[in-house]
Amino acid sequence: MTEIHDLTVIELARSVRQRDLSPVEITNHYLRRIEAVNADVGAFFTVTAELARDQAAQAEKAVARAGDPGSLPPLTGVPIPIKDLNMVAGVRQTLGSVVYEDNVAPEDDNITGAIRAAGAVITGKTATPEFGLPCYTETDIGPPARTPWDLTRSAGGSSGGAAAAVAAGLAPAAQGSDGGGSIRIPASLCGLFGIKPSRGRTSSGPLVPDLVGLGVEGPLARTVADAALLLDVMAGNHPGDMYTQPPLPAGETFLGYATREPGRLRIGRTLRHPIEGAVVHPDCVAAYEEASHLLASLGHDVEDFEMPFGTDAVPAFETLWYTMALLAPVDPAQESRLRPLTRYLRERGQALSANDLIYAQAYLQMTVRSALPILNEYDAVLTPTLASPAVPVGYFESVAPPENFERQKRFTPFTALFNISGQPAVNVPLHWTAEGLPIGIMLAGRIGDEATLISLSAQLESAQPWKDRHPPLW
Repeated sequence: MTEIHDLTVIELARSVRQRDLSPVEITNHYLRRIEAVNADVGAFFTVTAELARDQAAQAEKAVARAGDPGSLPPLTGVPIPIKDLNMVAGVRQTLGSVVYEDNVAPEDDNITGAIRAAGAVITGKTATPEFGLPCYTETDIGPPARTPWDLTRSAGGSSGGAAAAVAAGLAPAAQGSDGGGSIRIPASLCGLFGIKPSRGRTSSGPLVPDLVGLGVEGPLARTVADAALLLDVMAGNHPGDMYTQPPLPAGETFLGYATREPGRLRIGRTLRHPIEGAVVHPDCVAAYEEASHLLASLGHDVEDFEMPFGTDAVPAFETLWYTMALLAPVDPAQESRLRPLTRYLRERGQALSANDLIYAQAYLQMTVRSALPILNEYDAVLTPTLASPAVPVGYFESVAPPENFERQKRFTPFTALFNISGQPAVNVPLHWTAEGLPIGIMLAGRIGDEATLISLSAQLESAQPWKDRHPPLW
């Protein structure tokens, strides 16, 4: 028998508009799921049950009043949790840190406001590592975020709680953000489709700066269409955004591209990456090879090429990452409460000069200027998403911070490249290991062209569906 959490975002929204399911019924179902399963997967730091029930009741009234159900906002009555790096008015915002455990956001940020305006029900704040810095989600705020496919293993980060929530059936989709792979990493480890949009496609305001242009907000979902719909909701710019993207042409939506054939595409593929010592696991190579064959069988031209980012880009990216660790203000008396890795990254950042930062930004721009003409020869670029299947919880924390950071780089040698370039990139969950662990592949497109990635991903999804593959706790 189909249960509420078996339904996609689009199916839930349709059921609400058709009055087959009520927003209150849907919300209560998900709140019960969260209560039963969250301790196992570590998806939520904060559950906003009262807010969610109030929003669901308001959505139910809106449905009853609507003369034309098609006039309702697109996510009316659909639960969508918010990552705990983002602001939800009147709700605790910890940033994954005990230093901020009592912080309450005074207002919605731009992304939360867009999701709220779309009629979504906010069920809570999902787990994220301290200040969103690591590629795994283990904090002093709550239990580790674990992939529901194997509860001994990490769900990744920094949108680890968001991915765990969707993969465990605690939310139909979730909002995340990605500054070095933070949507695609947990999407790969949890068997989800995730979109890192182009630089400037979404707005991180009013507080989070976009000075270096690495981070962007995006969706994690079980289907391409659900993620595309959520991207339609999240996309847009606000006054003061340093990076912007023009909106789609009038009448076009990202969701529309999920039902549109991509045509015959030229796809470049590579296993080359810039991280010294990173070895791509055979399971990740197998996923990459299988995806290459599938793309070729669908009529696309798939060819090998040399990734135009070398090891010289890594120190410049690290410089930006160290300085990003300093963005959250911390009272010097509270620094000792930060986790060891956070303290290490902040110490590295504090040792940098303004010249170091400007030079790193300039060097990366020079690197991108030489790389994009090569990357832009292709409609899409295929790589593994990660160098390894999910690692055990504690794998990164079991070593001192310098080695922890090196392990993270070796685990994620591909993802940050497209944060540097600003290109859109997606994780597509096409492969599972013999042990039942999901392995994603990554497709990146030209800047501003999420549409082609969505059409191509939907074609892959149709050829090799994954929506109804669920972990045992489902």
